[in-house]
Amino acid sequence: MNKISSWFKTELDDTKLLLRSIPSLTVCFFVLSVVCANLMANKELISYKFIVFDCGFVFSWVMFLCMDIICKRWGAKASIKVSLIALLINLAVCGVFALLALAPGKWGEFYSSEVNEISIAVNSALNNTFGGAWYVVLGSALAFTVSSIVNALLNSLIGKHVSEKGFGAFALRSYISTMLAQFVDNFLFATVVSKFFFGWTWIQVVICSIIGAVGELLCEIFFSGIGYRVVCKWERENVGSDYLNKQTA
Repeated sequence: MNKISSWFKTELDDTKLLLRSIPSLTVCFFVLSVVCANLMANKELISYKFIVFDCGFVFSWVMFLCMDIICKRWGAKASIKVSLIALLINLAVCGVFALLALAPGKWGEFYSSEVNEISIAVNSALNNTFGGAWYVVLGSALAFTVSSIVNALLNSLIGKHVSEKGFGAFALRSYISTMLAQFVDNFLFATVVSKFFFGWTWIQVVICSIIGAVGELLCEIFFSGIGYRVVCKWERENVGSDYLNKQTA
């Protein structure tokens, strides 16, 4: 029991130092992208045969870019910890939304037209959207947890075996880890939610997971230059050195 208590205290202190070390704007972007991706996943962006993207796609690549730059500067453990913190905040937001959806009041859209069956249906639909289904929240949480761990470990592993420095090395570790982790994320979510609750076939699950991963990878490629410049700036300014020094002590 004492060992568990000591381990917990050590990890808590380590996490506090980590959060003080990472620029707050980065953590803010990360958490917001997770919350927004989860919320906007309720709306289709593109749906054509096997090509399916929800609006959460617009934010999902931001999550993985944040993971990559955190992993590059502070390591896999740091990336996983911040990912789990973002997940907990997202679950808390989902819980609050679910409770507020039960409130008897009406949404603003309810009053934008005559009170009839349509306006009542719109109000109910908004409550269902923000309230969320338990299996969607569960599937999203499971997929994000596993994919963030895969991304961090793979990113770090590739980084250790690449001697080259510069954008090429950053791109290599980021693109490979993002592609595979995004596939894992899409595959787990599609399996837990789309297959078991909406009757997707395994072919649909796999193809949509691959297409989604490729699409999110393209976004990462387009914006990775920004991520690399941010990391270089952190390194020049010695940002978060206290955490790094503690890890190597």
